[in-house]
Amino acid sequence: MPFPEQRPRRLRVNENIRRLVRENRLAVDNLVYPVFVTHGSGLAEPIDSMPGIYRYSIDRLLGELEEVVKLKIPCILPFGVPAEKDEAGSEAYAENGIIQQTLRAVKREYPNLTVITDLCLCEYTSHGHCGIIQDDYVMNDLTLDLLAKTAVSHASAGADIIAPSDMMDGRVGAIRAALDRNGYNNMPIMAYSAKYCSAFYGPFREAADSAPKFGDRKSYQMDPANSDEALREVWLDIEEGADIVMVKPALAYMDIIRRVKDEFNCPVAAYNVSGEYSMVKAAAQNGWVEERRIVMEILTGIKRAGADIVITYHAKDAARWINDEK
Repeated sequence: MPFPEQRPRRLRVNENIRRLVRENRLAVDNLVYPVFVTHGSGLAEPIDSMPGIYRYSIDRLLGELEEVVKLKIPCILPFGVPAEKDEAGSEAYAENGIIQQTLRAVKREYPNLTVITDLCLCEYTSHGHCGIIQDDYVMNDLTLDLLAKTAVSHASAGADIIAPSDMMDGRVGAIRAALDRNGYNNMPIMAYSAKYCSAFYGPFREAADSAPKFGDRKSYQMDPANSDEALREVWLDIEEGADIVMVKPALAYMDIIRRVKDEFNCPVAAYNVSGEYSMVKAAAQNGWVEERRIVMEILTGIKRAGADIVITYHAKDAARWINDEK
């Protein structure tokens, strides 16, 4: 039916009508808040490249989480910054490793807060790679044993969801088998299934001191040029037992989020990563963008693309703004 009979603007004339026909809604329930935790006490170390984000000691993290709980953010994703590193990343699976201590403390203080644990070795290895190195190459199958060992140690310490981020072949199956053998049959796995070798991770590597000491991660993280490969990676992880799959980063990979959701119709997480966060923060601090509007537009866009779960350093601000709108 031609103009003037069809006037799409009729459904935009006021806020209540716009709300009635709104297709996608970002909710606090969709948010996961990543945090950095380190050894010591009384520490809240600002991360220069990530304004508003800190490395916390466990005692200070517990104070930070009081606000997270009040905002009704359902989940956190802690990243450990260990006191010592070695070639085998042994603090990743140590009984008193930084994440294991964090899990026990958080679960004592906030038993209903869901804790997703990132499962990778890069923060814990002296070389900064995500697995065991031989002849300057990350050895896939040797790494699987350590990832499985780490998963069981996290589950034992109180993790609610295990999230392997290493991109080793077969790691979901190895982790699922180890969890099941040790009685953690109901432990969900959220796999970083389509994790790209991205320049957007730069600020995170400062925050977690996890930059590779040599080479890069192109032999295990995905080529940003590839799309079909992401679907193969997701399919393999689902076949091996993943309960939730993830696309990382988010902004430059909206098409991947959409393809994954359409193809598999399973729970999909998207990680709005450190570089994406820092670009917005820098632009807002310079007065170039309106922070609240642009953050909500980005996060709603990620949701619209098909993400059920949005992992973002903006989570606290976004939760406040969503609650304000209510």
